Amino acid sequence: MVNNGEGPSQDAPGDLERVRELLNTWLVPNDTRRPTDLFDAYADRHGIPPDERAALRALRDDLRAAVEREPGAEERVTEWIGRLGVGVAVTGGALAFRHPGGPAAGTLGTVLEAVALGRWPRMKACPDCRWVFYDSTRNAGKRWCLMTAGGPDGRSCGSIAKVRRHRRKHATGTAP
Repeated sequence: MVNNGEGPSQDAPGDLERVRELLNTWLVPNDTRRPTDLFDAYADRHGIPPDERAALRALRDDLRAAVEREPGAEERVTEWIGRLGVGVAVTGGALAFRHPGGPAAGTLGTVLEAVALGRWPRMKACPDCRWVFYDSTRNAGKRWCLMTAGGPDGRSCGSIAKVRRHRRKHATGTAP
């Protein structure tokens, strides 16, 4: 696993945490440093019916692209609104997202609510291990999953990046 959640909280508020868990079914483990897809285990654990898995996996991939700020990703996420039949209603003076049901539509509804509340930009992917975390810092300036290892399986991506940058900056090009 990448970072096991010990240390500073990376959890997203409310139902957005379920989305973060889904996004982290695709990860780059510390031991192999090769992308790993754990979607099937997630789907089994959450009782996702086999006929609904393909849509949820494809939505996950487009949401990850949006979190990683890939060009065109927001347009792909927007296309899911029509594809899944998600609609907007005003309920109790607030926006509510209605859909015909299913895990993909429910997930998209949660994401749209986060967008409406301004929380979605705080969902970020570490540029090193690509672990998705919720940036709860005051200025939303967090960049890496963690600065220090969050446990025995944790990776201190922020510290590693700073060491790399320092070494590049101070490289003299000659061996000692």
